[in-house]
Amino acid sequence: MAGSDPKTLIRIARESGPDAPVAPLNLGERVRDLRKARGWTLEQAASQAGLARSTLSKIENGQMSPTYEALKKLAEGLAISVPQLFTPPSKAQVSGRMAVTKQGEGQGHATATYEHELLAGHLTRKQMLPYRARIRARDVGEFDGWVRHDGEEFLYVLTGVVRLYTEFYEPVDLRRGDSAYYDASMGHNVISLSEEDATILWVTSLV
Repeated sequence: MAGSDPKTLIRIARESGPDAPVAPLNLGERVRDLRKARGWTLEQAASQAGLARSTLSKIENGQMSPTYEALKKLAEGLAISVPQLFTPPSKAQVSGRMAVTKQGEGQGHATATYEHELLAGHLTRKQMLPYRARIRARDVGEFDGWVRHDGEEFLYVLTGVVRLYTEFYEPVDLRRGDSAYYDASMGHNVISLSEEDATILWVTSLV
């Protein structure tokens, strides 16, 4: 992310404050929720985990405490790690949030070098920050030094050709369909090499 104040969009996404504390985890409910999220019946989930249907049913209903071997089988069957069995789902997963941003409906943030369009702007407590950007800059000298901020960043070229400058790597030219994933705490800047302003999709992690 860049511009005269590269942290502005990240700050907007963080202003809502921390999530509220979560309730203690019920393992049986957690296993049932994971199974149902995959659209599996008890029989299907038990088969995937290599457990008896009755055993899985008792675990889900809190009628038995699974052994570590059973937990390992459950985790493998659900394609997750054992610790994830005991990790409560995030508030976003519980609430089933979704945001649709139609073309041109994003929140605009223009700077001398970039023109940002923040996507899903009304959602709070996001774990990533997606936005579309029009690259106005044509020379790296237009920036006031490197842009750097917390998190990791994914860049995908939508139109035109851009040149990605980074603090520790040689500049790389990216065309429509090309992408880059990088540590955003490393200095970075992007310019357009196209006759018209290039456009990119940027996604920045917030965790």
